Amino acid sequence: MKQVKFYLLSQAFSEDLSAAEAMACELSAQAWRLGKRVLISCETEQQALKIDEALWARDPDSFVPHNLSGEVTQYATPIEISWPGKRNAQRRDLLISLQKNLPDFINSFNQIIDFVPADEAEKAQARERYKQYRQLGWQLETVQA
Repeated sequence: MKQVKFYLLSQAFSEDLSAAEAMACELSAQAWRLGKRVLISCETEQQALKIDEALWARDPDSFVPHNLSGEVTQYATPIEISWPGKRNAQRRDLLISLQKNLPDFINSFNQIIDFVPADEAEKAQARERYKQYRQLGWQLETVQA
């Protein structure tokens, strides 16, 4: 069963990260601890770099092994951060989408996390994604973050 979980977000998390970006970091860490391989799909390369920096800035006790798409690493990392036009072909268990539109590769996933920001324009985009997932037959769940 293909599932999408939408997180309803409140206002911005910090000066550096939006609420969706902060949740993406935290949820990717939780998924990794559960043994899942995660793809964080960003809207832009700049956003991907920001997520990468945020994951590096975590406390050493809560470090999360990750890399940007296209980075040469000795071992495959459990969390990959991508942006349109840049994605490795490794199989992943979970897609955390920060994109405004549905990524074109969603069918290679059975589990997706998406976000409903507090901003009205972004909320309208999230509603549109919700409708599209429903039309594609995905099971939908909404959770208060």
